[in-house]
Amino acid sequence: MDPAADTSRDVPGLVERLFRREAGRLTATMARHLGPGHLGLAEDIAQETLARALRVWPFRGIPDDPVAWLHAVARRLTIDALRRDAALARHAPALALDLAQAPAAADASFADELVDDELRLLFMCAHPDLSADMRTALVLKTGCGLSVDEIAAGLLRDPATVAQWLVRAKKRIRAHGLSLDMPAPDALPARLATVLDAIYLAFSEGWSASAGDQLVRADICLEMLALAERMARHPITGTPATQALHALLAFQAARLATRTDADGNLLLLAEQDRALWDRDLIARGLAAITQAAAGQLLSEYHLLAGIAAEHAIASSFESTNWNAIRAYYDLLVDTNPSPVHRLNRVVALAMASGPEAGLGALAELENDPALRGFRLLHATRGELLRRAGRNAEAHAAFHHAFELARSEPERRFLRRRLA
Repeated sequence: MDPAADTSRDVPGLVERLFRREAGRLTATMARHLGPGHLGLAEDIAQETLARALRVWPFRGIPDDPVAWLHAVARRLTIDALRRDAALARHAPALALDLAQAPAAADASFADELVDDELRLLFMCAHPDLSADMRTALVLKTGCGLSVDEIAAGLLRDPATVAQWLVRAKKRIRAHGLSLDMPAPDALPARLATVLDAIYLAFSEGWSASAGDQLVRADICLEMLALAERMARHPITGTPATQALHALLAFQAARLATRTDADGNLLLLAEQDRALWDRDLIARGLAAITQAAAGQLLSEYHLLAGIAAEHAIASSFESTNWNAIRAYYDLLVDTNPSPVHRLNRVVALAMASGPEAGLGALAELENDPALRGFRLLHATRGELLRRAGRNAEAHAAFHHAFELARSEPERRFLRRRLA
């Protein structure tokens, strides 16, 4: 490719997109060669590979095959690390040969190898020898590419606590000698549940960013959708629950372009132009939800996909079947009474039965420690009070939400409500 055809301003955006898509795969492949006990080194190599792209591509141009370039650089950096690390030095010749013989990006086996490496790493991060908190944080960080702050926001926890989980998890992986082998069939369901939860949490961060200038991080959403699709197609991980998650993310991704206006301002569901929803993604979601129905168990993702389907098939906001959505949330809260599910149930109840009904249900959540500092609880309360005509109380609730919001589009939305 002619370097003159690419400008340096193209590079940061491309590398950011590639980071979301390839960092986990680079880490997974290098961890396979180095061993899971050297997961931290594999992550460092992935980071350095992407840093080199930022340094080199503005001057030499973007390669014809950026992914192949990244994996070639990562292999060279891994060989260099083998030579420098005394603990790995005795294995260096064999590992260097293994790396040198790895399939090229043009080979048909390369994509399959990347998918297998990626899944092995995800399932090792979800190993039962790690605590539940460690598992979730490690899958989100290593497999999904989220930052510590993003993980903390998604889990409603302190960033320092999340950072400690990650350090302890890597120490335990090394101490216990955990492997990158796919789990045995009887061990798959528990680990798969952790991985699916992490993918959904990562998608949620992209859907409504916890901080920054953008409300929507479409790169995160689309990468998590692609990961869910790869897992849905895989013979081991393509369970009904995985199909249901794939359906859910497809329905949600169909609305990404209408989440904000041209200036990046938040648009509520009632304000979105449904003509701009991606009908191909909705069709993909409907196909996936049909496949998900083949199983005997009703997972959390079946219910969430059902809710998303109701929104996707409604011709207008006014024609939305809120009673069906409320019924889904009733089942969902029985299955998993998480604070966020209970808050969303309040919204569905208010839409089906009026704002006062929603406020009555919301009062039961306001003393939940996990939600006390959650901006969306106070924003929801403000919206219900506004609809009920209790404007002074609504103003106070919106002000509280504004003080907690870290995303600039959310703050702009709340300023409009406070005006």
